[in-house]
Amino acid sequence: MTHLTLPLNDLDVESLERATLDAVAPAFLEAIEGWLLPFDTSTIGRAKSAVPLRHHRLPEESIATILKRYDVHVVPAAFRVADLPALAPIHAALRQQGFLPEQPTLVQVGSVSATLQLACDAPAPVFDQPTRPWAAVYTAPGFDPVDGAHRVQALSRSPCIVYAVVNEDCGPVASGTASISRGWAGIHGMRTIHERRRQALATRVLVGLAGHAHSQNIERMFLQAEEENAGALALYRRAGFVTAWRYHYWRRPKADRD
Repeated sequence: MTHLTLPLNDLDVESLERATLDAVAPAFLEAIEGWLLPFDTSTIGRAKSAVPLRHHRLPEESIATILKRYDVHVVPAAFRVADLPALAPIHAALRQQGFLPEQPTLVQVGSVSATLQLACDAPAPVFDQPTRPWAAVYTAPGFDPVDGAHRVQALSRSPCIVYAVVNEDCGPVASGTASISRGWAGIHGMRTIHERRRQALATRVLVGLAGHAHSQNIERMFLQAEEENAGALALYRRAGFVTAWRYHYWRRPKADRD
């Protein structure tokens, strides 16, 4: 399938969510009817939040089952659930268990063909293995070093990731990855060092990754961006990405987890 019609069908939703977890490579992964349950101790929300594989017909009783599984793994339970009317019973069940929605995030879909139309004189080179310059961007000044280290570790251990980096005379300035999995090219870990933002470096990374996807005969792309990240969303809009759905992370207040 090379063309996407919104809303995505059940098969597309499931393949996208499975591809997401292929990329962030949680330490453990379980499945119950209609859900994937990743377990991880990193700072990456997607690597440790239960996610539905369809956007309808999910019984509220699933929440209790999922909470028990997170207890078994001794990991705080969290969820990421689409903001859709059909999932209102799940939202209500989470509230009853003390979870609150935060960090609104957009799941966007696009195409390799459209992304390659972006004006870009020098697409970032892409590597099959993580490189030291690629990793250095995530722990550059201005980024949380612990979060950056967790992202480097997770993305480096994924078996389906390729790595793009813009490396200049002054050092590495922008990085990103693409997961080639389940018929999708998923874009993850887009980072530009603070002092070099708004210089089209992220465009170079995105076009480089799209070029690799094209070489693998992949046309469908997806990414996830926080709703408040206006700069990134402007780039993705120019590349032809559109929002498939919005989700919130559902977490208990920290005081309740301690």
